[in-house]
Amino acid sequence: MILVHFFTDEDIHGQVAVQLRAAGFDAISTPEAGRLGQSDLDQLTWATAEGRAVVTFNVADFARLHHEWMIQGRHHCGVIVSQQRPLGDLFKRLLHLGKILGADDMKDRLEYLSNWSPI
Repeated sequence: MILVHFFTDEDIHGQVAVQLRAAGFDAISTPEAGRLGQSDLDQLTWATAEGRAVVTFNVADFARLHHEWMIQGRHHCGVIVSQQRPLGDLFKRLLHLGKILGADDMKDRLEYLSNWSPI
């Protein structure tokens, strides 16, 4: 199984990408990628081109973008949305998701992190 490659949106604390990398995942934060201030559409387009699933607290906009892309027949590498969570809880849920779902599983998938309780 090829592991999910994560791209954390700018509303996600940058430490999450650092922790994911320490756990063996390919992860990059918005500031690390030099993408601060870009539109949600631009972030999803970039993440797709880079083979990365977007992780964001911006549920409404990214859920809408996901549905628009599916209607248009466009593809992405995954959108993982969540309500605001403490750093440790967010990391544990992403870690759990990343151990169960691979990159192929995440293609064109909208995943709500609330469904992934930490082990």
